[in-house]
Amino acid sequence: MPTQPTFDPVQILQERFAAAIGLAFPEVAEADRDPVITPSKMAKLADFQSNGAMALGKKLGKNPREVAAAIVAKVDLADIAEPLNEGSIAGPGFINIKLRGDALAALVTSMDRPGLGVPTPEVKETAVVDLCGVNLAKQMHIGHLRAVIIGDAIARLFERLGHNAVRQNHVGDWGLPIAMVTAKLKSLADAGKIDLAALSLDSMEKLYKAAQLECAAEERGLAMARKYRMGPKVIAELESQIEGAKEAMAHAKQTLVKLQAHDPAVFAIWQRISDVTMKACLDTCAALHANVKPEHSAGESSYALELGQAVDDLVKRGIAEESAGALIVRVEGLEEPCLIRKSDGGYLYATTDVAAIKRRVQKLGGTRVIYCVDARQSLHFKQVFGAAHRAGYDINLTTGKPARMDHAGFGMVLGDDGRPFKTRSGENVKLMDVVTEALKRAAAVVNERSAELPDAERARVAEAVGVAALKYADLSNDRVKDYVFSFDRMLAFEGNTGPYLLYALVRTRSVQRKAVAERGLTTDSWEHAAITVAEPAEKALALTLLRYPGTLASAADALEPHRICNYLYDLAGMYSTFYDQCHVLKAPDDATMLSRLRLCSLTERVLADGLETLGLPTLERM
Repeated sequence: MPTQPTFDPVQILQERFAAAIGLAFPEVAEADRDPVITPSKMAKLADFQSNGAMALGKKLGKNPREVAAAIVAKVDLADIAEPLNEGSIAGPGFINIKLRGDALAALVTSMDRPGLGVPTPEVKETAVVDLCGVNLAKQMHIGHLRAVIIGDAIARLFERLGHNAVRQNHVGDWGLPIAMVTAKLKSLADAGKIDLAALSLDSMEKLYKAAQLECAAEERGLAMARKYRMGPKVIAELESQIEGAKEAMAHAKQTLVKLQAHDPAVFAIWQRISDVTMKACLDTCAALHANVKPEHSAGESSYALELGQAVDDLVKRGIAEESAGALIVRVEGLEEPCLIRKSDGGYLYATTDVAAIKRRVQKLGGTRVIYCVDARQSLHFKQVFGAAHRAGYDINLTTGKPARMDHAGFGMVLGDDGRPFKTRSGENVKLMDVVTEALKRAAAVVNERSAELPDAERARVAEAVGVAALKYADLSNDRVKDYVFSFDRMLAFEGNTGPYLLYALVRTRSVQRKAVAERGLTTDSWEHAAITVAEPAEKALALTLLRYPGTLASAADALEPHRICNYLYDLAGMYSTFYDQCHVLKAPDDATMLSRLRLCSLTERVLADGLETLGLPTLERM
């Protein structure tokens, strides 16, 4: 990742104080020269403080205040802060730092460019992001929400930072379960009982479940019936069921063979299942404003030829070994090996994922491979990453170095009862139903709050509010944690919510429109105006604005979109305080008015940029 921008005050102070520690105490190793720069707890006295003298004093066996004094004597802050002296040292060795208003103004001015201070990366990465992850013949449900929007936000973030992002929607479209439903649909279609052209995904999902039941033999039930002598009728019924299940399973396996051979009749049924499923998937992603397109789909079917090749390669090179008839790859640091082929010769999810890493790194050029998948799959990905690393499948052929592999795991979406969010009947909640309900509720809120808007504009606002509310409620939570789903909470216009941030953005745009309408100004009037930072609220807003590039960089490094959400919420709050305490259009003079309009404009651009990076829609009016 690129280094923090040099106009970030925290970064500047960090670098200057570290250099001063090196000059004052050259015997201290570079790794131990952390000055520990933090915001001051007493804003009236200082903006920041350096707390590193205490730890350094302990390491050197010196009085922390003496260490602080030695640092103060060496640090060069003339261009950014007010002069330091003995009075700047407080308590056991804190060094208080008060930034100069003109220096802050210069930093903000340097940030107010098209890129908003985000540096062009020295080395351009290719981040391959695994997201969405649907299965054929199944509706997307609430469990897919986080995989879609977190994955899309991470991909957007890498793109915003100037890197390449390659999205991969890993579709479960192959194997015996898919063959079961394919066989079921073909039997019904051949008998004239269904019209494939008119079949919906809901109908397919019901037939999918029916096909699985037909292939599930009640062996355990028969054993129980015999053990407890439940009578010949019960036993006969169970024996009949098992016989039917075996026949259904045999038929499904035959269908799988035909599917793998691309038998025209069987493959046509499979293709219809795929088309219906993927249309519903892409429609749902579009409704969520997530950038998941047809070209991003990579079904398990596309790995059919690569699995055998990968396993043969692992065996030939002695990386895979036999264990109880199965093939495993031992992974350093884990007791559980990675199982890549079952004793019956069948492949597993791990087999496909190992092959996928090879493709994503060596064919797609990934330097970073990211999996946005449920956190409960943590062990699976440790095994897969370890196996791929042992095999050298993570070596990027351009750089010659291993790609960084990350599992960006996420927690569950919970209901009010603290359990996984389900319908009253216990079924998974359909994701499209959630989106539809969010839009419906947003429309009710917007119709009440903005009845004066024309119908078409009210509809646009409602759609943006609904999508922003739903996505922000998820993204603003630490992704590894579970969170409780609440329409009422997410649609609130107060607090850390999507609607609140949209409203904050609209306020920044409103004051600029008023400047044009009421003062006869043009955007050119303030775009290059001199910025002054004199009032406390101006300083607080400026300091918050300057954190933006660093926030994006740290969020990408940690794969944590909630850091951007927290930042945007802070910025919206600082802007609100600034707007209340620093009159813009009624400023004491024109120079101050134009300076404040430029701060409003920069805040608007940063808010819009942050929201768009997260994948949230924005608005001009509400």
